Amino acid sequence: MRHGAFGNATALACRECGHQVALGPHYACPECFGPLEIAYDFPAVTRAEIEAGPRNIWRYKALLPVPSDIEESPNMEPGFTRLLKAHNLGATLGIDNLWVKDDSTNPTNSFKDRVVACALSAAREFGSTVFACPSTGNLANAVAAAGARAGIKTVVFIPSDLEQPKQVNSAVYTDSLVAVNGNYDDVNRLASEIAGEEEGWAFVNVNVRPYYAEGSKTLGYEIAEQLGWRLPDQIVIPVASGSQLTKVHKAFQELISLGLVEDKPYKVYGAQATGCSPVSVAYKAGVDAIRPVKPATIAKSLAIGNPADGVYVLDICRETGGSVEDITDEEVRAAIVLLARTEGIFTETAGGTTVGVLKKLVESGALDPTLETVVINTGHGLKTLDAVAGSVGPAATIDPSYAAFTRTEIV
Repeated sequence: MRHGAFGNATALACRECGHQVALGPHYACPECFGPLEIAYDFPAVTRAEIEAGPRNIWRYKALLPVPSDIEESPNMEPGFTRLLKAHNLGATLGIDNLWVKDDSTNPTNSFKDRVVACALSAAREFGSTVFACPSTGNLANAVAAAGARAGIKTVVFIPSDLEQPKQVNSAVYTDSLVAVNGNYDDVNRLASEIAGEEEGWAFVNVNVRPYYAEGSKTLGYEIAEQLGWRLPDQIVIPVASGSQLTKVHKAFQELISLGLVEDKPYKVYGAQATGCSPVSVAYKAGVDAIRPVKPATIAKSLAIGNPADGVYVLDICRETGGSVEDITDEEVRAAIVLLARTEGIFTETAGGTTVGVLKKLVESGALDPTLETVVINTGHGLKTLDAVAGSVGPAATIDPSYAAFTRTEIV
């Protein structure tokens, strides 16, 4: 590995026991088998230095496990996506000050481009010859595209019943798309087995997971910067593995410790679909353990029945005064349409889940509608067209005449 290959990262530290190991392709603590995450020794970082950087995630490279010359390596340059003031959606839901962080405008139309960019940097430094992942769709798209751009062999594994648009969005970038008979948890177990047996394989969310996960922090950094270097009062985040939620919280804490934002309380809320809601179930039951479930929901990008970071999601939501909620598939569909017809944003089922949960949180009184609130849209609706295809369509079919038009109730 090159000197400074991981920037200001210093070690891998166990979340459970604190034991540290040298930076490398490791993801489990050798002492207690707990998950490893990146530890840093940050230098003084100023707002001006960040703002002078490129309009992508590498403006925050000093806070990520990447080298200082990261921009020189071919990559997808994800991030710095738009933060939109959601006047119409806010008015509909009764929220005074609502923002949508729209990550559907990333290169492969989901937030996964962020995490993959950090994983790819690590894979390069480890000399990996194959860039791979198990995925519910968006990650496969991002890995396949990033690997093509970087000129590295990619192999992506998906559940065989994945939405067809997501399959095409991966297969167009790689000739090594592997469909596995089973759900995501089955695919993930297979990937873990391969990672343990094959030399030179970098599985982004297995053996290079600590580096991959850090990419989610850039969502938190951007939200704070785009709000004028302040933290929102409330934020609603989708929960699959739970990594995105935990890393956005980590980003907020890092910004506070570096003096880049004011230290203030904020509430974190997690969103799941009822057909795969093990974290929400645990939250409502007041327990700490996550009981794995077999996913059965249209929100396939959130369909992880045994979420790796689920217990940490519970901790964060409880500590900040937030909560974890879930909604039905019908509510997911309705929320997709609601966001599209109020803000012109076509979200996939994960975003529908998050917006639908936001609505439910307001209606139940769990979220304060007078406080500044951010909701995250993680992907584009063109990836999950089937979810709403039966719910929307022509309002009328008429003959090509004005008389025929006047007989409709369009206006």
